[in-house]
Amino acid sequence: MTQHAIDHASPRRLDDYARLVAGTHPDPFSVLGPHGCDGQRHVTALVPGAEQITAIPQGEVGEQDLAPVPGYAGLFSGPLPCAGVYRLRATDGGGHVWEFEDPYRFGPVIGEMDEYLLGEGTHQRLWQVLGAHVLVHEGVSGTHFAVWAPNARRVSVVGPFNQWDGRRHPMRRRGATGVWEIFLPGLGEGECYKYEILGADGTVQPLKADPVGFGSEHPPKNASVVRDIAGYGWHDGGWMDTRAGRNARSAPISIYEVHLGSWRRRVAEGNRPLSYKEAAEELVDYAADMGFTHIEFLPLSEHPFDGSWGYQPVGLFAPTIRHGPPHEFRDLIDAAHRRGLGVILDWVPGHFPTDAHGLGRFDGTALYEHADPREGFHQDWNTLIYNFGRTEVANFLCSNALYWLEEYHVDGLRVDAVASMLYRDYSRREGEWVPNIHGGRENLEAIALLRQMNTLVYGAVPGCLTAAEESTSFPGVSQPVDSGGLGFGYKWNMGWMNDTLDYFSRAPVHRKHHHHQLTFGLVYAFSENFILPISHDEVVHGKGSMLSRMPGDDWERFANLRAYYGFMWGHPGKKLLFMGQEFAQGAEWDYRGQLDWGVLDIAPHGGMQRLVRDLNRLYRDTPALHAKDCEGAGFQWIEADAADISVYAWLRRGGPDDAPVAVICNLTPVERNLRIGLPQAGQWREALNTDAAAYGGTNRGNMGGVNATQSPHQGQPASAKINLPPLSVLFLMPEA
Repeated sequence: MTQHAIDHASPRRLDDYARLVAGTHPDPFSVLGPHGCDGQRHVTALVPGAEQITAIPQGEVGEQDLAPVPGYAGLFSGPLPCAGVYRLRATDGGGHVWEFEDPYRFGPVIGEMDEYLLGEGTHQRLWQVLGAHVLVHEGVSGTHFAVWAPNARRVSVVGPFNQWDGRRHPMRRRGATGVWEIFLPGLGEGECYKYEILGADGTVQPLKADPVGFGSEHPPKNASVVRDIAGYGWHDGGWMDTRAGRNARSAPISIYEVHLGSWRRRVAEGNRPLSYKEAAEELVDYAADMGFTHIEFLPLSEHPFDGSWGYQPVGLFAPTIRHGPPHEFRDLIDAAHRRGLGVILDWVPGHFPTDAHGLGRFDGTALYEHADPREGFHQDWNTLIYNFGRTEVANFLCSNALYWLEEYHVDGLRVDAVASMLYRDYSRREGEWVPNIHGGRENLEAIALLRQMNTLVYGAVPGCLTAAEESTSFPGVSQPVDSGGLGFGYKWNMGWMNDTLDYFSRAPVHRKHHHHQLTFGLVYAFSENFILPISHDEVVHGKGSMLSRMPGDDWERFANLRAYYGFMWGHPGKKLLFMGQEFAQGAEWDYRGQLDWGVLDIAPHGGMQRLVRDLNRLYRDTPALHAKDCEGAGFQWIEADAADISVYAWLRRGGPDDAPVAVICNLTPVERNLRIGLPQAGQWREALNTDAAAYGGTNRGNMGGVNATQSPHQGQPASAKINLPPLSVLFLMPEA
């Protein structure tokens, strides 16, 4: 060894070389790149396939050939007598020459504070550190990659740029954080990549997509894609300033639930779904015209299988490429806000699929999931369950919730399958589940996660909302965390949906025996902040459409469905309707096609659409119908016990200066003329009649209004004789 040469023959150095070439070195930055030796700078590079490597310094120092290290193909090392920046030039055996920046000459990107928070598992904005970020580092443009894999021996970024060869770009481990990082100069927007991970047992794992990747290839391909999500120019300032009021309990909230892939398709273009930019015009215009206040999307985070409708996501931080790149998704959100529409995303923290490129056994261990299948595997969906009690996993999920709200201006998250998270014995028999530390069935870790998520997002994003799909009587779902609740803003009222749909699906002759199904919901209607959902789950798996579930002949089926919608919009609670049901699509929803828009040329379907539009208008413009949706003071029964004739009547109230609304339902096909109690005498106008001819009805009613006299009835100081059309709902309001 000369005075300024590295001893390539030392046992330690030989071991380093062997592990580098074999792709097993745990700390490649300790060998590769520039290193001092006896006062001189040396550069070592591993470029498989190269026959010659030359270092090209900036400045006046000449080029320096690096010598091949004997016995280690592709490994080169040599002195570089300068302290400045350099590039490398490689030549292969065929004479092909290429130049590149040496990734191993760059220092770390992750700073000390980020490293501390990562190590602690409390980095609230995880996406700002992990994932693939296009940036300029030490004066050079490129992409910084960072991934959490604490039990890995080695992690490499692979892609077309390095022939998917894990030896070429092994990453730097950041101490005890479990995070690996590398800056790859020259890479940018649109590059495909995955992580090659050598597990703790020395086994190379299946190539993994980036858990915090911002983009993905088009399925069935599944590599992550570098996407620069910085620098979008929003135009929704007016909406953002006012959305807290639009999401409040006192606000009218009528949600149009949409599966974007099947709302409308370009049939002549291979039956493709709309792009985000097309939806920003067509869907937004339609939802606004229909009077909805919010659009809720079935999950739009990246997922491998169309048939999961997005509920088995792999890329939680990536808007699905099926409709366009991230900035175009922002175009959709921005357009909705400019039309006065909020946007809610379905969010799935309860489980994830077993696809080999996903989170399962990510670093060769059960990292994101429980190792014990009694805790970590969903038998219903053949999916894996997050280890909610692991700090880093809880941090990953909470940060993801915040990500959609902050980066994409999403207004709310509807959390899927909350019941499956809350109970350890969910859909399991005795012996198939593990009790909590107290021997109970509650999943304490999942409960803590949901509280942590709600506390985080409501604290960080003023004006947002969260809603839980929770089908049990778990207490306090929409109560504040500091009061012992889960902290959600709203809860789907699954009991109301099941009871009312069962009632309306029965022949009217039998309804008197099930009268309680429409009154029981008012026993608990104000125990939570409820959303009344007629969701996608009610029109799949052989259930048929809402129209097909109504009894009777064609006229009765339409009349029943109109009455159901009238009952729903008059009932306390926010509203949610799945796409296609606003015009009574006849067929069951099929995610592979589009809605049957052609039926709008048939009068009863067009009438149903007009009814939903007018119900939304009335609900939105009438404080009594929404201001106290979640308060008992906003509701009063007039008639709850007329089971023999299936008639219901109630009052809705808003503030002290708001006119009340009387909602009267006749749920038999028999026209009736009844005296109904009202809170004041005088003229009451018929604000909406679901039997109007414009909606497809028979146009029977009260010639636009009724006159109430000082004749006490049904506990009210006044009353009026009211004609109730068959299978109809009336909304009456006092004339000003």
